[in-house]
Amino acid sequence: MRLKWIFILIVLILVCTVATTFMIPTEDDPTLSWVTRGSCGLALLLMVVFYINIMKPLRSITNGFDLLRAQDFSSRLTHVNQHEADRIIDMFNRMMNSLKEERLHLREQNHFLDLLINVSPMGIIILDTDDRIVNANPSAANFLGFSKKDNAGGRKLDTLDSQLGHTLAALQQGEVRTVRLNDSMIYRCSRLSFMNQGFAHPFILIEKLTDEVMKAEKKSYEKVIRVIAHEVNNTMAGVNSMLSTAGTILQEHPKENADILEVIGVCEGRCAAMSNFITSYADVVKIPEPTLITTDLNREIDHWHIMLESLCAGRNIKLHRKLCHESVKVNIDPVLMEQVLINIVKNSAESIGSDGEITISTAPSPPTLTITDNGPGISEETAKMLFSPFFSTKVNGHGIGLLFISEVLHRHKCKFSLSTATDGLTRFTISFTNG
Repeated sequence: MRLKWIFILIVLILVCTVATTFMIPTEDDPTLSWVTRGSCGLALLLMVVFYINIMKPLRSITNGFDLLRAQDFSSRLTHVNQHEADRIIDMFNRMMNSLKEERLHLREQNHFLDLLINVSPMGIIILDTDDRIVNANPSAANFLGFSKKDNAGGRKLDTLDSQLGHTLAALQQGEVRTVRLNDSMIYRCSRLSFMNQGFAHPFILIEKLTDEVMKAEKKSYEKVIRVIAHEVNNTMAGVNSMLSTAGTILQEHPKENADILEVIGVCEGRCAAMSNFITSYADVVKIPEPTLITTDLNREIDHWHIMLESLCAGRNIKLHRKLCHESVKVNIDPVLMEQVLINIVKNSAESIGSDGEITISTAPSPPTLTITDNGPGISEETAKMLFSPFFSTKVNGHGIGLLFISEVLHRHKCKFSLSTATDGLTRFTISFTNG
């Protein structure tokens, strides 16, 4: 634009000069007058040539810069019928075409990545430099317990009200950690980064390993239990046969062999206990597939109430029911779910010991069952080991109860968690997603 105005100023000066020249009297020196006039005409002609050969290509190039500034990669420059200028214009048009194709390729690539991220079973969370959530795909939102109405954008990981959120907040850059949470879920969490506009942007990958780990664990302990059960049962059968035979012989003189008969009785009792112990483990791997029926959860709890009260009666523990007024429709196997609730209440009663309270409550939307007790609670270290195969905090515990509960609830496709809240109460929460 500056060259344009300079050119216009030169033309105006030249025009004024020519006009002045033509106004000079020609009587004194007509030759000088015609020379002056001819020079001015030639200057005008040269200015026209200058405009055609210099200003027009410059204006075309300036238009190209305007297109670049506006990022309009679809427009092209036209030739000005000058060899050198047209070469520059051709090169510019090729560059614009390359930029257009590159932008189209990036848009297609970004669209593909967006689709891939949205349908990925792996949770992906993109963070800013202050560890605030910029974006989270549906899998990550599901892992963290966000509903469609929730907006995680702008929130920090350590403000998320979930054990997984606290675990992610503790991750260091480049760290990969596998965790088992208090809802029996197992995740592999990785904190990585990618470069964008010269800056490193952190992001987190969450891979759900629950199904794979549980299948591997189940396959391992099923084989171990079968081998142990086979060996123990065969051994116990032989020992019981020998003890029975020895007892029969010694019964011929019961008074003389009273002490030995007592020892044999103790041994037989111990063998029976060992067989029952192994059988209880074997029963875990023989859990049948649930036969689902649609029923009212509140009504089922009323049916189970007498059995549940019997677990608390001898400990002076009060069992309360706080069932919602609405019908809570769920698809469950009543037999398996009754056994689950018996195990949970039994564990709560044993945790309390005596003189406590257990409350069973329900909610309709989503269908939820919560068992709350005022026992001593669960420590953070214990919470990390919950639902691990055969883990137990009891002196004589076998770790079968929680294993059975986890197996049945997973088969019902339920979400569940066991934790002690800040109010000191321990809650086992079960959400029925198939209601």
